[in-house]
Amino acid sequence: MGMLLSMQGISKSFAGIAALRSASLDIAEGEIMALVGQNGAGKSTLIKILTGAYHRDEGTVRFNGQDVAFSTPAESQAAGIATIYQEINLAPQRSIAENIYLSREPRKYGFLDRRTMRDNARKVMKTFNLDIDVDLPVSRFSAATRQMVSIARAVTQNARLLIMDEPTSSLDDREVSVLFETIRTLQKNGVAVIFIGHRLDELYAICDRVTIMRDGQTVAVSPMADMPKMELVRHMLGRELAAFEALSRDADNNEQKPVRLELENAGSGLRVRDVSLTVREGEISGLAGLLGSGRTETARIIFGVDRLQRGSLRFAGSERNYAEPAAAIADGIGLVSEDRKVDGIVPDMSIRENMTLALLPKLNKAGIVDRARQDEIVNRFIKALSVKCASPDQPIKELSGGNQQKVLLARWLCTNPRVLIVDEPTRGIDIGAKSEILRLLRNLADEGLSVLMISSELEELLAAADRVTVLSDGMSVAVLPRQELSEQNLLAAMAHQVN
Repeated sequence: MGMLLSMQGISKSFAGIAALRSASLDIAEGEIMALVGQNGAGKSTLIKILTGAYHRDEGTVRFNGQDVAFSTPAESQAAGIATIYQEINLAPQRSIAENIYLSREPRKYGFLDRRTMRDNARKVMKTFNLDIDVDLPVSRFSAATRQMVSIARAVTQNARLLIMDEPTSSLDDREVSVLFETIRTLQKNGVAVIFIGHRLDELYAICDRVTIMRDGQTVAVSPMADMPKMELVRHMLGRELAAFEALSRDADNNEQKPVRLELENAGSGLRVRDVSLTVREGEISGLAGLLGSGRTETARIIFGVDRLQRGSLRFAGSERNYAEPAAAIADGIGLVSEDRKVDGIVPDMSIRENMTLALLPKLNKAGIVDRARQDEIVNRFIKALSVKCASPDQPIKELSGGNQQKVLLARWLCTNPRVLIVDEPTRGIDIGAKSEILRLLRNLADEGLSVLMISSELEELLAAADRVTVLSDGMSVAVLPRQELSEQNLLAAMAHQVN
């Protein structure tokens, strides 16, 4: 097989921040290449450079024997590169045939040639072993069939390279089997596939090789058969932090402490399938797993953003199924979300306003905020959490990442929560601030707060957690108490290699 795509030395920065640093990606004709990495690894940026959505700062791209620099996605499509995104982009009320030939409709004597369009659509769908009515709107079909329609559209455009971004995220097991058969058919016809995914079993089932990215760099390339799961996970997570000093924990036996929050066989949609976990009074309960394992989705169920559809949720011994976050907040649950810039801070508002957002209903008197009480609370938490700022009126966007995170913690602490969920609490902040945040969480737990800490940093979990529940593909696969917590055990569980 000849080399179809070669990307070498690709670098890209945004506002002085490096997103890619001399990254590389090679794929041969008819090869299925897995492209994996955690959030922020650089996968999306690399693909956007390939498809012309971004322009590279450095490096070379060679496709189909020619040096290329696509300036728009339309140019890359014309050259034979097609992308199928996680969110399928089809016109739901149009027929399958119309979607396959959208904007490329065959014409005869200047008129739309529906017969040719229909016949060609049937032929291409039959190559995927699908004998269906192509005149029906795509909204009538399953997610897997809609995925096939997107692939059929790419095939009829004579694509040489198909990029599939988490194509199985909304499919059940049977639909995944249909998709994989389709991918193998494409491979037999010489089409190469870049398969961006996170479900390890699926990657090993369908992919020939794997390219692993971390922190904007390509850190490993290997045949799938030569890359054990444990090693793949180790490459993805890396060792980017100096080891945290293990934080001292309450000497009491955690198993004797009252249970504050408990999920049992919880499920919601396809992302959370069977999750069980326990958070006790005064402990940090860790939640680990690779990208796509269902960690954040589990937090959303607990906090009432998404409804619990299966299993049970108990808070302080009572059954709960929160219909909205307000109900969870009323019970004493707070959530510091993963992306503080998108879901956390309001950048142009002050520290005072950001810190007291969740408390505003209690500070409100006849439609007017009690400013004196607000100031007392804000000043107390700025001092307690050592928030470095010019004044409470300073816009939060001017603070460092670590101090922004402290303000978000204070937002929930001032509501006197009984359970605090922190999703990636140290993401995007420097090593000194990371240690400070972890120490703060440990102190809060020692004072009786129940903390559910979601983290992809193994060293954070080893340093701070009293127990760790490991998720894989929306299911609990291991619970490691403090005495069993080790890097080896966590890696094995995350690779789903449990006894």
